[in-house]
Amino acid sequence: MPTSFAVIVPMANEGDDFAPFIESLTTTLNYLNSGTVYLIVDTVSKDNTLALCEATSQLDSRFKTIWSPQNKNVVDAYLRGYQEALKQGHEIMIEMDAGMSHDPRALPMFLRVLNEGNECAFGSRFMNGGSIFDSSWKRTFFSRSGTILSNVLLGTNLYDATSGYQGFHARIVRQFLDYPLLSKAHFYQTELRYLLRKTRFAEVPIHYRAPSPRVSQGAVLNSIAVLWHYFILRLQFKPPKIL
Repeated sequence: MPTSFAVIVPMANEGDDFAPFIESLTTTLNYLNSGTVYLIVDTVSKDNTLALCEATSQLDSRFKTIWSPQNKNVVDAYLRGYQEALKQGHEIMIEMDAGMSHDPRALPMFLRVLNEGNECAFGSRFMNGGSIFDSSWKRTFFSRSGTILSNVLLGTNLYDATSGYQGFHARIVRQFLDYPLLSKAHFYQTELRYLLRKTRFAEVPIHYRAPSPRVSQGAVLNSIAVLWHYFILRLQFKPPKIL
């Protein structure tokens, strides 16, 4: 396992699930005997999440609380986390969701994949060994249909194009931080996977829990617009270059 890796976690209104998530993440860090976690908090969070993060950082120096009020959307939160991790010299960076949606116990699998010659590791709920549970039919529908549409329209071949659990080497992170990403919501993960389709990557089976049924209309509309943009570029034989 690497001596230096970072975990990027946007945190918003996580009060109810904060304790079990941090406990599970701490157990995994102890097992790996390595790792730094960047907890990104912004003004979307209206409960006591910031205070909980700051208290955790005071108790355990492996947890870094980043207050980022300038964020305009969740994509800004992810990118801010990557920027902080790069500043600290981490070679491997993994992003995940809080609230127990993503299981911290999967981190060793991501690290293994990224230490076996792959530049990217993409979490997959729909490959052998993965699953999605405690989730509404609407969330599952958007996840599966988003993958199918992306594969058809963009020419990718992924089991799961929409999962938010993924990891990269620092060189890859530097490249996409300099790229003008179009996504403003969770389609950002699909956009990244399309842009990084020529890299060496592997999919990692994950277990995903999503009790919230909400899928915002703005996120759906942004996803459609971004998908259409890259589809048109593909038809025009003008695929974007990120590397």
